[in-house]
Amino acid sequence: MSNFVMLLVEDDSLQREVLSDLLKDEGFEVVECATAEAAELIVASTGTELRALITDHNLAGRMTGLELAEYARSAHPGLNIVLMSGTMMAPLPPNTTFLRKPFAPAHLLAAV
Repeated sequence: MSNFVMLLVEDDSLQREVLSDLLKDEGFEVVECATAEAAELIVASTGTELRALITDHNLAGRMTGLELAEYARSAHPGLNIVLMSGTMMAPLPPNTTFLRKPFAPAHLLAAV
């Protein structure tokens, strides 16, 4: 089992479950959040064991996935960040991977 923790932020519970299962099947530890606000607390309180943030852009709550990605990038400059959305987005925080929904599971695994 890997000690790489992935923070998965997706407000659609079915999509979150599918993505979480995909990552767990690859041996990653997955922390799931439905809102960017909840994920922000985890980013703030987590150290180097946090290896990736995978977030949808359009989330329930005030904060968007892009805002969460920008916060996470400032808190953890080396963090692997994957931003997902059904629409193209620009500009992205530096060294952020964008996946346009729908995407193949292999694309997510390649990104993390």
